[in-house]
Amino acid sequence: MGVEFGVLIPTREVVMSGRPETGPLLAMAERAEAAGFDSVWIGDSLTARPRHEPLTLMSAVAARTRRVRLGTGVLLPALRNPVVLAHVVGTLDRVAEGRVILGVGIAADMPAIRKEFAAAGVPWERRVGRFLETLEICRALWSRDHVSFHGKHFTLDDVTMEPKPPRAGGPPIWIGGSGPTALREAARFDAWFPTGPSVEFFAEHFPRVQSAARAAGRVPDAVTGAAYLTLALDANAAAAQTRMDRFLETYYAAPAKVIKARQAGYAGPIEGCVEWIQRWIDAGARHIALRFAGGDQLAQVDEAATRLLPKLKRR
Repeated sequence: MGVEFGVLIPTREVVMSGRPETGPLLAMAERAEAAGFDSVWIGDSLTARPRHEPLTLMSAVAARTRRVRLGTGVLLPALRNPVVLAHVVGTLDRVAEGRVILGVGIAADMPAIRKEFAAAGVPWERRVGRFLETLEICRALWSRDHVSFHGKHFTLDDVTMEPKPPRAGGPPIWIGGSGPTALREAARFDAWFPTGPSVEFFAEHFPRVQSAARAAGRVPDAVTGAAYLTLALDANAAAAQTRMDRFLETYYAAPAKVIKARQAGYAGPIEGCVEWIQRWIDAGARHIALRFAGGDQLAQVDEAATRLLPKLKRR
């Protein structure tokens, strides 16, 4: 299959800068579609990294676009009631006419995220079980009527949800994360969608995910390889690195060195970025979501579309 590229809409950044208006965010989604990108992504956080609620904003993006797919990068299902989540996503995918990708994560173990779970009334130690049961319930509600479910965390008796998504079984589910649980569960879903930490890590583990999927009886290439990459593009490598470090430290309230050890990013000239992203493609990534580290977001969308993407071997 050909390689597809997406753009992350900077909902966190605009909140941090005190400019949470949605008009510029919707304009960026429109620009990404016009520039030829294949997808638009929106992150999720209740309180740990305050930003716009992703599914609500995606509905507005769906109304302003026609072609690009719309993904959560990534949503935390454990923080949601599964029936409510299934209903919201089902309606959203109707609005988007089948363009939604549900990117999901288990949640990184950080103090701010533990506090977020506490604020939502969700026990931290139950997050993995809730994550798995929530996705199982959503898929069931999207697929059939009269769903009953009896798990460790949720119980349903004869529940039917309407409207169901336009695609049988609902939107594709992409598993984010690089930890043991994410790697183990990715083989059951539609894509593995890590943030890093490196192309070497991806090249080592993605074949294992594919092998696990085949061992479970799934068709070859049932699991798409995807990647979430952060870019700071500048002909001046030192300036690009400074912008990347400043962006990461502001975004995560942690030293840039710590974040770089967990997340894949490139800072420097376009030419070097072409070589770096090509390595991800050669390792099997077939959908790459780009996050731009600060700066003029619209200009970077255009620059990536005209100067970066055409130089990559996408097939």
